[in-house]
Amino acid sequence: MKARILLLFAAILSYSCQPKESVDILITHAEVIDVETGEILSDQMIGINDGTIAFISGDYSKSYDAKETIEADGKYVIPGLWDMHIHFRGGEELIEENENLIPLFLANGITGVREAGGDMTNKIFEWQDAIKAGTMVGPKIFTSGPKLDGPGGTWAGSIPVTTQEEAVKAVDSLINLGSDFVKLYDSRISRDAYIWILEEAKRRGIKTSGHMPFSVMLEEAVNAGLGSVEHLYYVLKGTSTEEQEVTNDVIAGKANFWGSMNRLMATTSDVQEQAAFNLLRDNGTYVVPTLYIGNVLTYLKEVDHSDDKYLNYVGDGIIDTYQGRIRSALNANDDYTQMRINLNNTFVNLVPKLHEAGVTLLAGSDCGASNSYVYPGESLHGELKALVDAGLPEIEAIKAATINGAKFLEVDDFYGSLKTGKSGDLLILNENPLEDITATQDISRMVLQGKTYTKADMDAMLESVRKR
Repeated sequence: MKARILLLFAAILSYSCQPKESVDILITHAEVIDVETGEILSDQMIGINDGTIAFISGDYSKSYDAKETIEADGKYVIPGLWDMHIHFRGGEELIEENENLIPLFLANGITGVREAGGDMTNKIFEWQDAIKAGTMVGPKIFTSGPKLDGPGGTWAGSIPVTTQEEAVKAVDSLINLGSDFVKLYDSRISRDAYIWILEEAKRRGIKTSGHMPFSVMLEEAVNAGLGSVEHLYYVLKGTSTEEQEVTNDVIAGKANFWGSMNRLMATTSDVQEQAAFNLLRDNGTYVVPTLYIGNVLTYLKEVDHSDDKYLNYVGDGIIDTYQGRIRSALNANDDYTQMRINLNNTFVNLVPKLHEAGVTLLAGSDCGASNSYVYPGESLHGELKALVDAGLPEIEAIKAATINGAKFLEVDDFYGSLKTGKSGDLLILNENPLEDITATQDISRMVLQGKTYTKADMDAMLESVRKR
């Protein structure tokens, strides 16, 4: 009997002497949302080492030696959010003001951004390097570098392309520059140049995203390799039974972009919609609805933004760039204003249809200079709410700001969901975002690149750029 007791005691002593696994951060009693399945893993521990998830486990019989322990106390954990359409731009004089936008993203739990073309590429690369090195705190930045457009394009810094040779050189230059994807714009680009760029990018294996000139059919753009459609104008065009006729009229100079909208809205059909959605789904083409900016810009004439909180945090130079769109809205006639309202409602109705057809959506705010009152950080939360209000399930909105973006950028082996071996960038939310999407705004803590930030820390980031 004594021998048995001694053996049991020895076993207990041996177990208790086992070295504890060490982690930098240990989160306990968390409700972990699996963004890929929509399931909640209840009462979990999350261990993080060097910014990477070491384990997610519900086995509390194991103990850990943690440098920092966070008691989640039943709060909900999701990956850090990604805004998949933002801009840093405005020229040399606005570089500092653009850099001061970075804390606005972090203050809102946005740990990654896809910068969709501007005129300060070299500075963005400097920010990327500094964030990676830990000398600057910021979200992970993916950038297209300069936009590709035709000669005399709308946006400063764009690379003009007119010939097939220039298309090859432009794509090559972006790859050599270190761009993460190619962004195409439609202000001056020709039909041929647009297709040539897509085909060359596809051949070189670099992702593309962009607008689409109305001289091109949606099917042509998708088949040539367009990776993501930015905004819903171009999807709308593909759902019209008169898409070919509109395209021909644009090529012939008989129609233009805005002048075609009423015609497109009046000629959609269920059959043509489904054909367009199937085209996008079957080719793995992503769609970025940007509903929030649509809501803001559509009602610029009606809504008074003078008391917006974020005007205190955005630089005066950037705010000055808002005047272009404001003037256009104020000077628009009643017919144009009504067309924009109808168009906005049409886009809202497209979102659940795209989802039901299996098209993958990305959440993007389109914040940045010139985009009036669409403020970095809070506007992504506005986009998530707009998507849900349009009929998208909450889990799908969260996917659009997490795993879907990581898949588009082909970095989902490390980002986009909470799994062992993947990034430990995450948010601890006070409430369940699967029940109310506005819970993504109610953040208790953020973990970013292996460091933890309380709500007070995040508020301090915001206050650090308040104008004095």
